[in-house]
Amino acid sequence: MSDSPASIMLVDDHPLLRKGLKQLISLEDGLEVVAECSNGADALVKAEELDPDLIILDLNMQGMDGLETLKRMRDNGVTSRIVMLTVSDADEDVVTAITNGADGYLLKDMDPEMLLEQIQRAIEGKMVLSEAITEVLATALRRPSAPTKSKLDGLTNREREILELIAKGMSNKVIARELDISDGTVKVHVKHLLKKLGLRSRVEAAVWMVNQDQ
Repeated sequence: MSDSPASIMLVDDHPLLRKGLKQLISLEDGLEVVAECSNGADALVKAEELDPDLIILDLNMQGMDGLETLKRMRDNGVTSRIVMLTVSDADEDVVTAITNGADGYLLKDMDPEMLLEQIQRAIEGKMVLSEAITEVLATALRRPSAPTKSKLDGLTNREREILELIAKGMSNKVIARELDISDGTVKVHVKHLLKKLGLRSRVEAAVWMVNQDQ
């Protein structure tokens, strides 16, 4: 398995912001912007076509907004990590984004170095949140509507193995290396196990798995 750069797709309706983000990301050797979209409809097509490691998604876009785009991506089975980058720190937006499958929520007023650091963390499989957001979310994620433990029994041994590695914060690439299978095979397993558990993102799966072990 190659150590190719992590692929990133930018979705924002402001060309200047996309340009700035792309320049910032290009400063890091291990990151590469493979696509830019100015609206949700284009982003849905590109996400399925390119299957990038990370999608950075604006919340407040004209037409189909970021939350609707996020929901549709997850409904379409997109397993890329998706991080919202926005000016809104409204509790409702944060909770809606995470419960609909976002892997992180960052505010646009972040320091550029900190933003790069968080992008790296997201690629590594960690959940990324601006400081102001963490508390809001800690409360929301404790909601009891997670799947029951018996659903674990419906997973194959390989799916359960991958779920445990996701819970340790490993990315698809690291899991692929660990189990000596291809990235593509990992993505297929992730898609299946999320569907079986009725969860919308790897973050939800990790949080749920960690809670099972307590």
